[in-house]
Amino acid sequence: MGRIKSALIKRTSHQLLKEDNDFTDSFDYNKKLLKDTMPSKKTRNKIAGYLARLKKAETKKHEKDASPTQPKPEER
Repeated sequence: MGRIKSALIKRTSHQLLKEDNDFTDSFDYNKKLLKDTMPSKKTRNKIAGYLARLKKAETKKHEKDASPTQPKPEER
């Protein structure tokens, strides 16, 4: 089981995703992007991790939607 993120982390992450689409599923890359905007190291790491998680989920969703579905075999 994972840890529950605070509302501040979630709200800030969603706002950042809407404003800036340069974030990826890489924690380290997201952390570098947030270095200038987030003064607190702990908050920066939490937001970078949550952004990475959101981007991974978004990628997985797009892959699932794009994959062709196999037709069901006809029942006799």
